[in-house]
Amino acid sequence: MNFQKSLLSAVLALVLGGVLTMVVSSGTVLSLLTQAIIYAVFALGVGVLLKQNGMVSFGHALFFGGASYLVGIVLQLQLMSAELAILAALAVVTLAAFLIGLVIVRVPGVAFGMLTLAIGQMFFLTASRARGLTGGADGMNIDWPSRLFGFPLSQMLKTASMFLICWSTLVVVMFLLAWLMRTRFGGITEAVRDNEERARFIGITTLWPRAAVYALSALVTSVAGVLSALNTGFVSPESLHWSLSGVALMMVVVGGFKALWGPAAGAVVYFLFKDILGEHATHWMTIFGVALITVIVFSPTGVAGLFDRWVLGKKPSVKVGGH
Repeated sequence: MNFQKSLLSAVLALVLGGVLTMVVSSGTVLSLLTQAIIYAVFALGVGVLLKQNGMVSFGHALFFGGASYLVGIVLQLQLMSAELAILAALAVVTLAAFLIGLVIVRVPGVAFGMLTLAIGQMFFLTASRARGLTGGADGMNIDWPSRLFGFPLSQMLKTASMFLICWSTLVVVMFLLAWLMRTRFGGITEAVRDNEERARFIGITTLWPRAAVYALSALVTSVAGVLSALNTGFVSPESLHWSLSGVALMMVVVGGFKALWGPAAGAVVYFLFKDILGEHATHWMTIFGVALITVIVFSPTGVAGLFDRWVLGKKPSVKVGGH
C-alpha cells in the first residue's frame, strides 16, 4: 500500500470514528470501546515487536504502567507542566527500553521472554512497595490540570470526546508505523528478523535495529499507558503486572501480527467477547481460552488472516522470523 492510499485510509478511519460517536448513543458502549482502543494501542506495541523482531515479550506492561506512573509522579511533584510530563514520560520510556533492548535482544527465543518477564516483575514489586512515591498497592490518583494542550479537561473527559481522542491516536500511530515499515528501517529490521546471520554477512549491524524495534514497541505501548492514565485518572501496580502483558499477547494472537492492524482488531474482539460473555458466564475466561486455542489451531494468522483469505482472497503465508 503506497503513501497516498495509507493517508486516505487514515482519513477515512478518522471520519469513521466521528460517525461512531454520532451513531452510538450509549455512553456505556462508547466507554467500553474507548477501553478497547486503549488496549488496541497496547497490543499494537506488542505486535510490532513480534512482527519486526520475531520476539515475544511477557513484560510490556512495564512500559504501559511505567508511562502512567511517570506522568503521575511528575504531576504530583509539580516538576513540569502536564504537556511536558507526557512528552517526558514517552521519551524516558523509549530511551530506557532502547538501553534495556541493547542487552536483552542478544538473548534468543524463550530466554528473551523470561528476561522481559523478570524485568517487568521487578518494577511491579518496586511500585507495590514504594508507598511514599507511588501509593503502593493502593495505587495513586493522577492530578491532571484543568486544561490540557489548551483544551478544558472536563470536555476532554466526556465519553464521546475521550473515544475520539483514543481513536484518533490509534489511527495516527498505525499510519506512522505503516509509513515507517515502508522505509529502509522497515526493510532492515525484516531482513534481520528473517535471517540474522545473512544480514550480518551483507554488512548489517543487527544489534541496533533489534534494540530500536524494542524501543519503538515500548513507545507505542507507553502511548497506551498515557491514554489510560488520562481516561481513568488513576494508576496502580496492576498496570505493571505480567498478566496484563499476557492479555495483550492474547490480543495479538487473536488479531494476528502479520498485518499491522491485526493486534488492534484482536483487542476489540477481546473486549467485545469479555463484555458479552461476562454477562452470561462466570468463567468467561475459560470460554475465551477455548476460542483462543481454536484460533491458534485453525487460523494461526488470526482475524487479519481470516479477513485476507475470506474477503481479499489472499493465500495464507505464515512465516515467523526470529533468532
